[in-house]
Amino acid sequence: MAFAVISILSMLRTRLDWSQARQRILAENVANSDTPRFRAHDLAPLKFEDSPLVASSGVTPVSLSRTDSGHIEGVGLSQTPFKNGNSRAFDVRPTGNAVNLEEEMMKVAANQMDFQTATALYTRSLNLIKTALGKR
Repeated sequence: MAFAVISILSMLRTRLDWSQARQRILAENVANSDTPRFRAHDLAPLKFEDSPLVASSGVTPVSLSRTDSGHIEGVGLSQTPFKNGNSRAFDVRPTGNAVNLEEEMMKVAANQMDFQTATALYTRSLNLIKTALGKR
């Protein structure tokens, strides 16, 4: 059996490749923080729901609903406890540059933690397979 057919390993490899590409883009943002008219770029979040790697389980998602107007709305119906991640709290500089170094460094740190997590999971999955094969 090839490792490519094991869905968790292929998903982790995809996540590692995505994190590597995002790191490259975030590094370009930081490097061009003083370049006139430069706008920060980022990758779209990686979603495995639309991927053919994920087998459909046939489970329907559960959603909240109000059965009476006197009931309190649950989170997810109209309110959310989280802020919109796309809001920008800073202005574009007079040179036209829109890179916020603090925001970019926070993205770099989060990306590094995600990469380390995926690497640890990948390593442990391989070690589990080695143990099952008696090669450990």
